[in-house]
Amino acid sequence: MGKILLKFLITAYAITAVLLLLLALFVYKCYLPDKVVNACIILIYILSTFLAGFLSGKRIGSQKYLWGICIGGLYFLVLVIVSLCIKGSFTDLTSNFLFTMFLCLASGMLGGMIS
Repeated sequence: MGKILLKFLITAYAITAVLLLLLALFVYKCYLPDKVVNACIILIYILSTFLAGFLSGKRIGSQKYLWGICIGGLYFLVLVIVSLCIKGSFTDLTSNFLFTMFLCLASGMLGGMIS
């Protein structure tokens, strides 16, 4: 199971990387406002964890929602670790911490349930 989860977690981050690069291109070309960029980043998190939950649910087959939650949780955990490495302290992360965690868990679970 661990290899399967790792595979789909890497897939989720590959999707995230591609979508963030496309977003950066749009920001560069179209001068998008900060609110639009922030909304797009949230949508990228949702789409990535949804697809990873969907794929893991298809692959594993049983208890799909639980595996979707696991993927969403792992995705969020990596986000937190990377953010801590970049920002250096936990106090800077609290603004959207719970909201982002909920989005990652819920979209992963939804992807798993739909698969």
